[in-house]
Amino acid sequence: MSFFKKLRDSISAKAEEVTNKFKDGLSKTRSAFVEKVEELILRRKKIDEDFYEELEEILIGADVGVNTVMELIEQLRAEVRKRKIENPADLQPVLSEKLVGMLQGAEDNRLRMNENGMTVYLFVGVNGVGKTTTIGKLAHRFRSQGKKVLLAAGDTFRAAAIDQLEVWGQRAGVDVIKHSEGSDPAAVMFDAIQAAKNRGVDVLLCDTAGRLQNKANLMDELNKIYRVIRREIPDAPHETLLVIDATTGQNALTQAKLFGEKTGVTGLVLSKLDSTAKGGIVIAIRNELNIPVKLVGLGEKMDDLENFDSEQFVHALFAGLIQKEEAAEA
Repeated sequence: MSFFKKLRDSISAKAEEVTNKFKDGLSKTRSAFVEKVEELILRRKKIDEDFYEELEEILIGADVGVNTVMELIEQLRAEVRKRKIENPADLQPVLSEKLVGMLQGAEDNRLRMNENGMTVYLFVGVNGVGKTTTIGKLAHRFRSQGKKVLLAAGDTFRAAAIDQLEVWGQRAGVDVIKHSEGSDPAAVMFDAIQAAKNRGVDVLLCDTAGRLQNKANLMDELNKIYRVIRREIPDAPHETLLVIDATTGQNALTQAKLFGEKTGVTGLVLSKLDSTAKGGIVIAIRNELNIPVKLVGLGEKMDDLENFDSEQFVHALFAGLIQKEEAAEA
């Protein structure tokens, strides 16, 4: 059975609505990446050094990342030798299979929930990446599941951030614990935790400031917030989620490295994946940092935040090729 057939069978059991969201959300990456790979395969009749060189350029152009591209090309060379592949067209399913392997990793990429009480999620990331929007969408999701949710406005450096979180809170039907602009973010977290305990909240979502990652004082502030949360709820935060903007490409990888080192990130949220041709950055981050991608933003609507699924991701990238294979079999 071909890899594309296996992928098709696996996807068929998943919700069609989610599959379509991944397809629509990754349309720009698909045209920048897979369609170029397809054109290369049609143009070149044999797998030689020139072929590998052009494939490298396409992958780097889609922001797969130089280190990851080198690793991927080496894996493809090994498979070509092992399977004695001569026709470039036979390399497409091998490439997609390798990408699924790189994206999956060994660990579970579902959001951790506290089975014995309140779940606390701490969100970190630079300004403008979509932290507040992600929090609002996640609040909406948990509310839709019948959970009691509370938001903590820990970005006290900007009045606009507090206002924005309140707007999302209203849209999701969720209360926001806030202090005035310029107040101590750790004090906001303390008050939010007390309020959450008193109200019997299921999920507390904590926003934080997003000044640039090279500012030491921001990292100190985040560590202080983390310590306050730990002191009040010893096993929290249950996730520290770094939100990164997919449209920033390699800069997203830099942010993930710095925040990962400083704040003990347990998972990534990739926002604005629907707005970019550089969706390959997911592969680079997953492969080079070994931090699981937990959520992806695939649109503007309240319910356009999806759990990351490596098979859905690769299926969406290679959708055109999979359809062609289906048509050939019919």
